[in-house]
Amino acid sequence: MLEKIREGTFHPDGISTCIGPGAGPRWLVAAGFDLTLLREKTLGGKRPVVLLGASAGALRFAAWVQPEAEKSYGKLLDGYIDLTFDDRDDRRTVAAKIEDVIDRVVENDAIPFALANKRYRLTVVTARARKLAAAEWGALQATGLAWAFLSNALHRGLLYSSFERVLFYTGPLPPRFVFRKGFRGKTVPLGEANFKPALLASSAIPLVVSGVKDIFGAPQGTYRDGGLVDYHLNGRYGEGEGDVTLFFSHQERIVPTWLDKRLTRRYPPESVLDNVLMVHPTAEFVEKLPDGKVPDREDFKRFWKDPGTRIANWRRAVERSSHFGEVFLELLESGKLKDVVTPLSPDGR
Repeated sequence: MLEKIREGTFHPDGISTCIGPGAGPRWLVAAGFDLTLLREKTLGGKRPVVLLGASAGALRFAAWVQPEAEKSYGKLLDGYIDLTFDDRDDRRTVAAKIEDVIDRVVENDAIPFALANKRYRLTVVTARARKLAAAEWGALQATGLAWAFLSNALHRGLLYSSFERVLFYTGPLPPRFVFRKGFRGKTVPLGEANFKPALLASSAIPLVVSGVKDIFGAPQGTYRDGGLVDYHLNGRYGEGEGDVTLFFSHQERIVPTWLDKRLTRRYPPESVLDNVLMVHPTAEFVEKLPDGKVPDREDFKRFWKDPGTRIANWRRAVERSSHFGEVFLELLESGKLKDVVTPLSPDGR
C-alpha cells in the first residue's frame, strides 16, 4: 500500500474497509473527516465498503448508513456533545441516555434502508461477557474485569476467557476477514430487531453503562463495549490481500483492546498493518485544542458541575478539526499524499 502511494497509483476505490475505533469522546475530532467523505462520496463508489466500528466508532458509522447520512451525523454530534450526567445517574440511567442518542440518530423506519445500503456495510463490534465480567453488580463485575486485565497481560489470547467477540453485520454475508485463519468470534446478521440493541451494547462501557442482555439472533448473554475486544485496530481487515483499510485515529499509538491501554508494549503485530492507511492529528494541532488535548471521558468528571464549559470545548474541538477531510482529499487529488505519508509504526514511534 505504501508503495502504491509513493508510485502515485493509489486510489480511494482501493479502500475496502474503514475502521471506527472505540475512542470515547475522542471520536469528535474525526467528525470533519467523516462528513467530508460522506459529502464527497469518496468511498464505496465501485463496491460496498465495510464500516467496522466499536463503541463510538459504531455510532459514527451507524449515521453513515442512514438515508440522510449528514443530517443523522449532525444529530449524533449534537446528542453526544450535549450528554450530561450528575450524581443521580447510575448504569441504567446512563444506558438510557445513550439509547436516547441512538434513537435520535437512527429512526425506526430508516433501519431497512440502513440494512440495504448499497455503498456501505456496517459491522458493529460487541463483547459478550463471560463469568464474573457478565455480572451487573459492581463488585463482581470489577473483580471480573480485574481478572480479565491480569489474564490479558499474561497472554493476549487469555482475554477470550472473559469476553467473546461478536460482530453484527449488514449485507448478505459477514465481512470476508472473519473467514481468515486466526479469527476468533461469532457473527450475527443485523436486522430491525437487533440494530439498536447492538449499537447500545457496543457502547456499554463496563462499570459505567448497563450491559445489554440476550440480543435477538445472537447467543444468549450480556453484551458490553466492543472496545474490550477491538479497541483501536486489532486484526488484518480488507476484502482481499491488496485492499486498503482506512483508519482515522485521534493518536499515533494503536491499542488493540481496551485492557491494553496501560500495557505500553502491547500493540498489533506489524503483519496486520501493511494494508492500513492511518490518518491522525499532529501533536502541534492537539496542543491548540482546548486544554491542549483531544476530548475524552475524563472531561465529564473534570466539568461535572460545569457542563457548559465542557460542551463549548468539545464544539470548538469539532470546529477546529473540521478541515481534516478536505486536507486528506486535497492530498489525494493533488498527488501530494506521497510527500507526507510515512511507514506505519504500531507503537506510534
